[in-house]
Amino acid sequence: IDVPTAIGALGQAIFHVHAKDVLLDRANISTNGVLDAKSYRRMGARSWLFRSVGWGHDEVEWKRTISALRLAGYDSVLSIEHEDALLSIDEGLQQAVTFLSRLVPTEPPAEPWWT
Repeated sequence: IDVPTAIGALGQAIFHVHAKDVLLDRANISTNGVLDAKSYRRMGARSWLFRSVGWGHDEVEWKRTISALRLAGYDSVLSIEHEDALLSIDEGLQQAVTFLSRLVPTEPPAEPWWT
């Protein structure tokens, strides 16, 4: 699913958003597909892993997502979900907060002054 496209389709039906990331392992996907459900005890063999926000998808993808939320009229909380088995709880949460803090606008958008 392309998240920004899905946000555009859902539009005003969005009332709460969880910020969660996943890393896709292309080599494992080519063998196992994306629905791979191996145990987390075999992380290196999995097709995907939950990662702290920003460790799975880059700033460009997250900017697209945040922009799509704004276009849909969403101006509320992003609840960070942390299930990254490669980072501690505290470090993973701090990494996500630091990453999103650079991207999430803090002011309302301006009216188009150039029209």
